[in-house]
Amino acid sequence: MAIATAPVLREQLLDRRQKLEEAIAMFDQNRELMRLLRDVDAALERMDRGRFGLCEVCHDPIEAERLIADPMTQFCLGHLTPTEQHALEEDLGMAARIQQGLLPKRNLSIDGWEVCYHYEALGPVSGDYCDLVCAEDGHLYFIFGDVSGKGVAASMLTAHLHAMFRTLISVGLPLRQLVERASRVFCESTLPTHFATLVCGRADPKGEVEICNAGHLPPLLIRQGEVTSIEATGLPLGMFCNEHFKIDKAQLAPGDMILLYTDGLSEARNMMGVEYGVERLSRLAGERHQLPAQDLIGACLDELAAYQYGATREDDLTLMAIRRAS
Repeated sequence: MAIATAPVLREQLLDRRQKLEEAIAMFDQNRELMRLLRDVDAALERMDRGRFGLCEVCHDPIEAERLIADPMTQFCLGHLTPTEQHALEEDLGMAARIQQGLLPKRNLSIDGWEVCYHYEALGPVSGDYCDLVCAEDGHLYFIFGDVSGKGVAASMLTAHLHAMFRTLISVGLPLRQLVERASRVFCESTLPTHFATLVCGRADPKGEVEICNAGHLPPLLIRQGEVTSIEATGLPLGMFCNEHFKIDKAQLAPGDMILLYTDGLSEARNMMGVEYGVERLSRLAGERHQLPAQDLIGACLDELAAYQYGATREDDLTLMAIRRAS
């Protein structure tokens, strides 16, 4: 178990133990509550013996995201009971349906903007995050990023970000304050090991775009075939509770576009183990700058598939294109 995470899980277990003791006293030695208390004590004992986070059968490390979700977990995925396996499959299926339900409309045209994205999880759920929000004041918000970790734990954090940003956008804060408030809430409500690289942008009907890049891969600004990068101006979201961010501004003319992507694209490898890279993506974006947003996404996916032919995909893959249509 990671050194930074174990103390936090101990605190969680001790807090759970105290609440269980209070509940047992209230409900007159309830058997189920007493069983849960024994499970908590057993997990604390494994911590004291240096055995915490190791499978009780094979003694290999248990998957970190499962321990974070439930510190009392005793078995790795390979040694779950049939009942536990069935429950896990049901949980994964539900998590996947919830995550798909949170995704925005795939092809959006509004107030002179057209937006298209591709969202492809490596497994049942993804740690990539993308959302589009049409605010009451006429601005179009786009939020795009990648949460630390994998699996269900990461998908839970993307749902947390989804709810948080949609709530804060409704308040009408300036973009910088919006991101800073979101970072503080995320930091205060998650474990120290959790953070998110993220781009948050706001586009108005006249073509002006404000962008805050919180430690994410640089979005590509595409103008008449010329491609420039919008570098990060701050650390990832949630690294510290008092982070400050800067805003970049750009005026987009009809046909100009912003392309966002996760490392599932830039770090994808071919059969020789060579990464696809941002330079290759930039070159393609410049050559295909006249395409509509949906067609540019398709061209990126086609080239990536050809580049990776025969290689195994190793990460979630998400792209978003935002094009000034008129």
